[in-house]
Amino acid sequence: MSEEAPPPEVQLQIVLDEQVANGLYCNMALINLSETEFTLDFLFIQPQQNRAKVLSRIITSPKHMKRLLATFKDSLARYEAKYGPIEADEGHSSLH
Repeated sequence: MSEEAPPPEVQLQIVLDEQVANGLYCNMALINLSETEFTLDFLFIQPQQNRAKVLSRIITSPKHMKRLLATFKDSLARYEAKYGPIEADEGHSSLH
């Protein structure tokens, strides 16, 4: 009886086109959810304006959202360890 070799590890190749690589600045996010998905809208709102434009929308599964949240928490902890604590503005919520 011979042992089967484990399948070779697949290298993920990520393609980043120029427009996406430039990124978008957002200063507000809205999160909506259902039983099967989370919808994250990233917006930009000008100061003293009553309109905001949705710049990007991401729709993901609850399991992936949980992994994403863990990654955000880890990244924030590493950032604060390197640069110091981030003061959250409790009086003005830009994340709903």
